[in-house]
Amino acid sequence: MPRYGTIDFEYAGRLATCPPDGDGPVLMVNFMNYRDRASYDDGSDGGRTGREADDEYAPIDVLTEIGATVAYVGDVIDDSASTGWHRIGIVQYPSRRSFIEMQSRPDFQDKHTHKEAGMDHTIVFGVAPRTLSVSAVEGRSARMVFDLVRHDRGPTAPTSRQAVGPVEGTILGDGRAWTELRISWLGEGDDLPAADEVTDRERVVVHTTIDRLPTLIAAAVPGQSPTTEA
Repeated sequence: MPRYGTIDFEYAGRLATCPPDGDGPVLMVNFMNYRDRASYDDGSDGGRTGREADDEYAPIDVLTEIGATVAYVGDVIDDSASTGWHRIGIVQYPSRRSFIEMQSRPDFQDKHTHKEAGMDHTIVFGVAPRTLSVSAVEGRSARMVFDLVRHDRGPTAPTSRQAVGPVEGTILGDGRAWTELRISWLGEGDDLPAADEVTDRERVVVHTTIDRLPTLIAAAVPGQSPTTEA
């Protein structure tokens, strides 16, 4: 059991038992908050900050072997608007089962020691890219906003340069349930999206390091391309 979050075993079971004809690509979105210093099982910090331990974790070779893609990485740039997070990381897995099966790989478990040491708390949740409603997925943006929200309304219509989709489940978190993820690509000088009335919200304003989301969304959502307005 990880120290940095509570597993939702019901959603884990859904991921593990998803029938092949109902399975497909899934974006696993990570909202991350780091320890000031890493904390390993032997009581040491390994000479690393929490962020540096997570950098050491990065299982790129494992992800490549199972056909997963690092879809997005970004670091917080606006602490006043962000709700206590340090980094966003998103991986697109080729299937839900592949995400679960990865957890038991020895090469993944060896690397996971560093994540366990570096992470204070996290929310990890799944969004199927084919379920995203998109108003635009054009180009790339140095500044982006991720809004994880809970509400009891119907689906939110995306505004310009935004993708919105339902959260299908939270594999790791603090026990809260979420209904929707909103991803906003901001242009130079653009204001942050208005914070509408919702039951709960976690917002992260980030500087982009890696962004393959436009291409991945375009491949999953019929009629979209990375440079075309819907």
